[in-house]
Amino acid sequence: MKELTDWLTDPVPSRFPYPAVTHEFHRVGKHFVPDEILKSLALARERLAPEAPTPADAADRLLLDRFLDTALDKWDGRYDYPSYTSLSVLGLPTADDGPAAAEAARVTRDRLTVQLLADLLRFELAAAEGRTEWLPEMRPDARMVEKRCRLAVRVAKPALARLGYGERLTAAEPVQQAAQLWELADAELLDPRERQVLKLSMLPVYISHDEHMFIRVLQTFETTFALLALSIRTAIGDLDDARTGDATGHLAVAETVLAESAPLFSLLATMQVESFRVFRDFTDGASAIQSRNYKLVESLCRVPDKDRLDSPAYRSTPEVHERVLAGQPTLDEACGAALADPRFSAADRERLTASMLGFAGSLRRWRQTHYRIAVRMLGTRSGTGATEGTPYLSSVRKIPVFRSVTEAPDTDTGARTEALTGTAPRTESEETA
Repeated sequence: MKELTDWLTDPVPSRFPYPAVTHEFHRVGKHFVPDEILKSLALARERLAPEAPTPADAADRLLLDRFLDTALDKWDGRYDYPSYTSLSVLGLPTADDGPAAAEAARVTRDRLTVQLLADLLRFELAAAEGRTEWLPEMRPDARMVEKRCRLAVRVAKPALARLGYGERLTAAEPVQQAAQLWELADAELLDPRERQVLKLSMLPVYISHDEHMFIRVLQTFETTFALLALSIRTAIGDLDDARTGDATGHLAVAETVLAESAPLFSLLATMQVESFRVFRDFTDGASAIQSRNYKLVESLCRVPDKDRLDSPAYRSTPEVHERVLAGQPTLDEACGAALADPRFSAADRERLTASMLGFAGSLRRWRQTHYRIAVRMLGTRSGTGATEGTPYLSSVRKIPVFRSVTEAPDTDTGARTEALTGTAPRTESEETA
């Protein structure tokens, strides 16, 4: 590739030939990028390594380092879920950012949610209208595109409202609303760096149309769980200092954004099963079981039981595993202490218990719906993360979120339906779609 060869003679991060490189990745899929291009990218990384970034190019250098880390994951033999979903390129908030970062993290989550879903719809509309040749295999029909538009806009709307754009989607039809969403994001919700991140965070492994949607939905979920981890971590500190209102406020944020993300599962359910099975052949090594943010949320809620902590789920996220072993504080412990602490009034205890139960219910419903979509897409096939696939998810959905408050038992009607019929019932959001 001439552009990359030329850049190697003077490797300035801000002048890296991203368009030429991503074009090659998009043309064939990451799994099939020619070795000569990967060798040149590895050489680029090698050339950059000894050079300390200057203050002037620090941001460009960080983005390039993260992009190369993602682009070379298969070449390096370390391909996994975080690299497949380009999480380092997205630069999500972390639980370690501290309480002062919580409000900014909410805004970041909302902006990213809108950006990711708007880009998802941009591609869907471009493909439907014949304006792109990218990812040509198994294009959906017009009816399916309309349904995707409706569901993605549904998830984006609450975030848009919080960002001050709640009245901007005025069209009556889903496809027109989707076009408005992208026009709004393109004009007002993407600064130059965000626009570049959006482009660089999409490296499908194959050329199946639906993989674009699959990646964007996973990234949107990860964006939400990143905020959840920080919100829960902040709530723990609030309870330690007997600030009930602040703690329940953070839990309310967590419950709200998790519930708002529910239609994403219905969006995933529009994915063509055969398309998923085709590109899934090239995602071996990457599994959502490796989601650091999800495990962090789960382990910040309460200390995992020993068998859970020793399972592939936590062994696949060693950093979270180490945090648990090091005794990271949990919301369950903080709540248990608060309920026995005279600094908390009876009203405080009631508010706290209600908040804990509300969030626990939201997370349990999320797990149940995750299981149902997996049944639809995988059936009895094994998972890609050293798990049994749907049997693994079936067991995970039953794990209590907390011990310090008594959670309502799951009716589990969905599981009974699946056992009787062998099919997954649709979620509430699917039924109304």
